[in-house]
Amino acid sequence: MERLSRLFWPVLVTPKNAVIKNVEAISRSQKLLTELGLVRPGYNGTYQLMPLAQRVLDKCADLVRRQMRSVGAQQITLPILTPSELWKKSGRLDGDITEFYLLNDRHGKQFLLSPTHEEAVTAMLASIAPISYKQLPLRLFQIGPKFRDELKPRFGLIRAKEFVMKDLYTFDRDAATALQTYEQMNAAYNALFQQLQVPFVKVEAATGMMGGSVSHEYHYLAATGEDQLITCDSCGYAANIETINEADSDKHCPRCKSTKLRSVTGIEVGHTFVLNDKYSKPLKATFLQEHGKPENLVMGCYGIGISRLVAAAVEVLATETELRWPTLLAPFDVCIIGAKQGSKEEKLANSVELEFCNALSGICNEDDVLIDDRSNLTIGKRLLDAKRMGYPIVAVIGSKAAQPIPKVELHLTTGDTMEVEPSEALALIAKHISHKRALYSIKQDISASAKSSKASIG
Repeated sequence: MERLSRLFWPVLVTPKNAVIKNVEAISRSQKLLTELGLVRPGYNGTYQLMPLAQRVLDKCADLVRRQMRSVGAQQITLPILTPSELWKKSGRLDGDITEFYLLNDRHGKQFLLSPTHEEAVTAMLASIAPISYKQLPLRLFQIGPKFRDELKPRFGLIRAKEFVMKDLYTFDRDAATALQTYEQMNAAYNALFQQLQVPFVKVEAATGMMGGSVSHEYHYLAATGEDQLITCDSCGYAANIETINEADSDKHCPRCKSTKLRSVTGIEVGHTFVLNDKYSKPLKATFLQEHGKPENLVMGCYGIGISRLVAAAVEVLATETELRWPTLLAPFDVCIIGAKQGSKEEKLANSVELEFCNALSGICNEDDVLIDDRSNLTIGKRLLDAKRMGYPIVAVIGSKAAQPIPKVELHLTTGDTMEVEPSEALALIAKHISHKRALYSIKQDISASAKSSKASIG
């Protein structure tokens, strides 16, 4: 069990009478994550993650990793530096690359600080091509830093110059099997976003500089979202406005021709593409068919902005003053607050707390329990901190624990507060852990994924 006194937690303290000048517009997630000491600004558009935020990020990455492995994807790591000559071969170096970092080594060789790895992973396959059709489908993913020289970094982790991303690349033998893979991957995405329990929408999207023939985005709806989405109340059609003829975007639904269209803003947290042979053809990534003839691999790519996903979830769920987390991402499941040092109930309450913690170790993963052992502070002060941090369950073991029949105060992020005996408190915590396990067990539904290509916002 983690003790708060040992946790590096540099909370931002602003003097009461301080005059704050030149404040840029910030999002709710940026404000809370910064004020509460989870994230610290580095240079413009870059951020330092403190231990609590790193815990959340790691949990998110682990959840994504589970889903990717469940559909047969294997994790790899590619170099952050990608030779620009690969982008020249794919044609992307001749496009708009103003958002990308280019650098030269001491020998004059040019590289990109990779914003994405289509060329790099395709070149890797080309270096061992042709592979056998028996090795297909092949699904490779990585989780790591990506870089974009954003003109206007905004809203903290939501739009930063450096971010953590999961990027997955698939290789199939033909267009038909590539579409089957696409459905499977989108089913995994649907399952992931269902596990997180944050309302989301899947929309048709433009392929943009990535290229390809099919593309969808996953969005969290929020006022701070920078993507304009169009939805149809009649048939459930949803799309990024980039895919719609501007002249028709406020008149008729492209699918059912209804005029019941709505415009909403979203934060993009995932993007999927069928790339066809856009990269495999120029980079010569091939496979051998049964009859021995080489053919270009048919590709897809699938991204999730993990650091953005964490911030976007906070943006949707949090209140103005308190963090709220998806159940599976909370930095700790339970925070325990004991008696104040020197109080008359300290001895009895400490005894109840010790027994409670011993029993709790058989219910929870001990790594997900935080003990606020700053006993020099009042219970009220520590409880306020715990509520602002959004721990799903806060157990106060104070004066009421020293009564003839000990009671534990439970404070839930739902706003519910109750005084119960320790055994009942443990049972309620066990119920929360059971709920977590149920979320982890959510499976992919390919048929539902296919239907969600016609996603609605409801």
